[in-house]
Order: sequence, then C-alpha cells, then structure tokens
Amino acid sequence: MRVWRSVEQVLGVTGSVVTVGNFDGVHRGHQHVIDLVVTRARASGHTAVVVTFDPHPMSVIHPGGGPLALTSLERRLALLEERGIDAVLVLAFTAELARLSPEEFVRDVLVGALHAREVHVGENFRFGHRASGTVETLRQLGRSEGFAVHPAPLESAGDAVWSSTYVRQCLAEGDVGEVAAALGREHRVEGPVVEGDKRGRGMGYPTANLELDPSTAIPADGIYAGWLTRASGERLPAAISIGTNPTFGGTHRRVEAYVLDRDDLELYGERVAVDFVQRLRDTLTFDGVDDLLVQMAKDVDQARALLRP
Repeated sequence: MRVWRSVEQVLGVTGSVVTVGNFDGVHRGHQHVIDLVVTRARASGHTAVVVTFDPHPMSVIHPGGGPLALTSLERRLALLEERGIDAVLVLAFTAELARLSPEEFVRDVLVGALHAREVHVGENFRFGHRASGTVETLRQLGRSEGFAVHPAPLESAGDAVWSSTYVRQCLAEGDVGEVAAALGREHRVEGPVVEGDKRGRGMGYPTANLELDPSTAIPADGIYAGWLTRASGERLPAAISIGTNPTFGGTHRRVEAYVLDRDDLELYGERVAVDFVQRLRDTLTFDGVDDLLVQMAKDVDQARALLRP
C-alpha cells in the first residue's frame, strides 16, 4: 500500500475511487465504506484511495480539545491495508488546510491530485472551512468535475450507531465487549514496556507496564482479560490492570499486563500491544497484600478460563 504525505507526492494515479475521513478506530461503519471503495475500484480498474488527516482536525480547531485516539496513525494505516486499500493520502491537518473551502478541497485534492471518478462518504459527511460542505455540496461539485458521489448510510446495531464517539463512550464505561462489537476486533493499546514499582514480581505476578501516548483512549479503570502481543508477533493470554494501584496509595494511572503463568519473560524496552477481551471487575482497594493476592488469584483463574482455546 502506498502512503502519500502530501498532494505533491501523489504520482501515477489516472483515476481513483476515494473516501475521505478521520477513520479513527477503523470501526465497522468505516469498514463498510472502505469495502465499497475497494469493490468499486477493483471493478473499474481504478485506484482505491483513502484520504485521512493527522493530527485529528479537532485538536487543531480546538487546541487541547481533540478526542482521545482509538488508533495511532501507524495502526490506522495497517488496518486500512488489511482491507485492501491501494493508497492512503495522509494530509497534515493545519490551520491552512482548515481554511480551504469545499470547492478548493475538491479542486486540489480529489480532482487535481487523485483524479477521482467516484467518492464514497458517510451520509453525515461534512468538509471544507467550518464544515460548510455537505454531501449535497460534494454531489454538486462532482457533477461539474466529473465524479460520482455515493453517500453510505450509517451502520448500527440496534439503537447504537457505530462511530468513533460511540466507541470512546464504551471505553470510558469499560464495556470492551461492546467496543469489540463496534470495531470488529478487540480494542488495542500499544507502547514500550517500562519499569514500574516491581511489586507484581515480588508477589508472583510480574507485569508489563506500558508507556502510552497521553492521547491514547484506554478503557475505564478495572481488571480485564485480554492478550499481549510481542514485537515478534507472539500472542499471549494476559490479565490486565488499569488504574492507580489504590491499595498501595498510587496516584499515576497505569496499564499493566500479567502474562498468565509466565514469570520468565524479559519485556523491558520491547514495544508490545495489549488487546482487551472482557472486563472482569472494578478496581478495588484492599486492606492488605494478603487480601489482594487472594483476589488476584481469582482474577487470573477467570482470565485463564475466558481465554482458554
């Protein structure tokens, strides 16, 4: 998959089928549109292209007010490649880009750079300065510029419309099962393993303490069953703690993963991924270490039963 970081880098495209958006999380609503783009591109012989933005537009329009990220840009690109996209144009979202009118965006990006023949977007798509452009605006511009516009209905399950906002809400509630339903996979966080307090090792449960980007969306405090994936691709069952370790008076929120039944792993400095399968319980404050150990044994047993093949 080709990745372009500016319109000037776009080469060799004589016709494309395009979708435009942030695609944070690449959830099932996104996947529906992306799959349409790939299908239509294969049928027409054109290039399947995603136009996305980095950083998130809201972090530029409202500094300090951008949403927590469901996926890093690198993870987003990998997920798009998995779905068969041929190329991604990553536009640096700047104040200058935010000032482009809908007409300028279409002229410079969709037509001038990508030679779009079809554009597929969600039915609530907005673009251009102050989000002044709508699907109807895009359709009118398409008529004059020679591309067709196909709005896709929003995907949902029951009353819940799958969106990045909905996924963040579920994460804030610790409902990683519903998150997985919306994403079509478990939610993942990634980062290098750094040294912590090493209390877990002393208690027989050595944990990998992840250093995460502060903008990462992580589930609510609690204990979870999930998986730890090493840089080599090895996937290991894990019990995961999110919180401040209140039994020991901690104040720093952490994500720590104990690989079940393993005390021989040397993970410091390694970049790992943690996927959340199911919430086991809330974070609790115990009267002492003995009570904590009893509960940790129960947590590990429950995680082992849930993750058993």
